[in-house]
Amino acid sequence: MKFLKWFKTQWNTNPLFSTTLALLVMIILQTLALGTDYNSFGAWWTSFCVNWINVLRNNASVGIVSLGMAFIIISGGIDLAVGSTLAMTGALFLLLTDSSAAGWLTHMHITGWMAFIIAFVLVILFGALLGALNGVLVADGGIPPFIVTLGTMKVFRSVTQYFMQGKAPVFPQEFLAFTSLRFGRYMVMPIIYWILIAALLYVVSKKTVFGNHVIAVGSNEKAAKLTGINVKAVKRWVYTITGALVAMATIINISRIGSMDYANAGAGYEMDAIAAVIVGGTRMSGGRGSIIGTMLGVLIIGVMNNLLNLVGVNPFLCEAFKGFIVVVAVLIQKKEATS
Repeated sequence: MKFLKWFKTQWNTNPLFSTTLALLVMIILQTLALGTDYNSFGAWWTSFCVNWINVLRNNASVGIVSLGMAFIIISGGIDLAVGSTLAMTGALFLLLTDSSAAGWLTHMHITGWMAFIIAFVLVILFGALLGALNGVLVADGGIPPFIVTLGTMKVFRSVTQYFMQGKAPVFPQEFLAFTSLRFGRYMVMPIIYWILIAALLYVVSKKTVFGNHVIAVGSNEKAAKLTGINVKAVKRWVYTITGALVAMATIINISRIGSMDYANAGAGYEMDAIAAVIVGGTRMSGGRGSIIGTMLGVLIIGVMNNLLNLVGVNPFLCEAFKGFIVVVAVLIQKKEATS
């Protein structure tokens, strides 16, 4: 009885507990789905490790975007433009690094890793600028975040497609090393970047005044103003940070693949990021959430997609399962709030 009481208390009051438990269940199901048709335990273990490395690497980019989305949702906002921001920053990155005569940096006789470094910095700044635009419209324009980012989502995507008509940038093969460096037999650099960024943002959320202000603004904006918090500045910064993180995810994606489909790049990232954040225990209305919970949420979504693939579920139904999980997560939050 004591255990059941403790379990119920943890489930209702500790989002990380319920999220971790859900992830463990997903991992068990995923492990069972791998099957037992192997010649030895070593062969099974290799398959298990390769499968997990693939899950983590394939979700590293959306994981980075989700970290920024977590800050936005905790502050009481939303960002539907992350996918289009990824496409626009990706277009700039390819134009800058293009090794053909049409490349912007090549035209200035800047090539090699110096071109990559310059492009890296400029694209991160450009992503931050796009995010800041959303932040200014939300904070200073007084427009609801949903409307602002719905509008910029359309603007960023259409402008990118317009300017990239007829362009075919050539991405230098040596730049693929940014994500293709291996540790042993495994290509894990995107995972390492994700973990490092998550660790940095965890410190920001837990150990800095800014992190406390984000929670305060999401919990009660009027009360935050009365305590002297610059609410507008906080809102501007969470969107700016997210824009920079999206640009980082862009660079990782292009450095893995070597190209980008401007019409579809980043499509669905907003759904994946929001789903991961909400499943990770962040309250949709703001004021509660964590970086660790968001990481767990990304893993739950990633493992779920992998599990559905292993058992042969039609790909068109994967999004339905994802939507179902988000609805359930929000219903659980609503139940917690009224209990």
